[in-house]
Amino acid sequence: MNTIMRKSVLGVAGLAFAGGVFAGPVAAHAAAPVDGKPVAVAVQADKPGVDMSKLIPHGVQGAQSKITLNDEQTANAKAIIAATKKAGLPERAAVISIATSLQESKLENLGHLGDANDHDSLGLFQQRPSSGWGTPEQITNPEYATLAFEKGLKQVDGWQDMPLTEAAQTVQVSAYPDAYAQWEQQAADLVAQHWNS
Repeated sequence: MNTIMRKSVLGVAGLAFAGGVFAGPVAAHAAAPVDGKPVAVAVQADKPGVDMSKLIPHGVQGAQSKITLNDEQTANAKAIIAATKKAGLPERAAVISIATSLQESKLENLGHLGDANDHDSLGLFQQRPSSGWGTPEQITNPEYATLAFEKGLKQVDGWQDMPLTEAAQTVQVSAYPDAYAQWEQQAADLVAQHWNS
């Protein structure tokens, strides 16, 4: 199936896959582009043991945002990296996952937010129980949420060669499809810092 037709099918029908997890229009409710301030960032030189060209193969797209992470957010980034390793996926999958979580929740494992919550979105990736991502308990578990996101990512033909925002959007089906790109540098820096630790 050609890429354009595949994207159309995925956009309309969502991305279904084995195991009962359904990746539908989960992020169509995502908040407008985040309040992180755009900053111009160049790809950093290689860090020991990590090939930055594998983390950001296309270079960053557009202005980059960055937030200061607290201990909980850093622990969530490390949990995403650990789950990525458990899934047997490369560092690039962790970069895409962390950038997606930075956009969706700022790496905060969000519970139900009441009126501030759009639909029933929860967790690091703002996954929805009503869309089949799992139970509230499952999708607020960082490992489960990451594995569910990455299971969807693996169903996308050629995700390894796509720009980050395209790969993330194909899984998340967000109302703000280009918003993921702004987090690529920070996500790559986190993977470079924690992949081998």
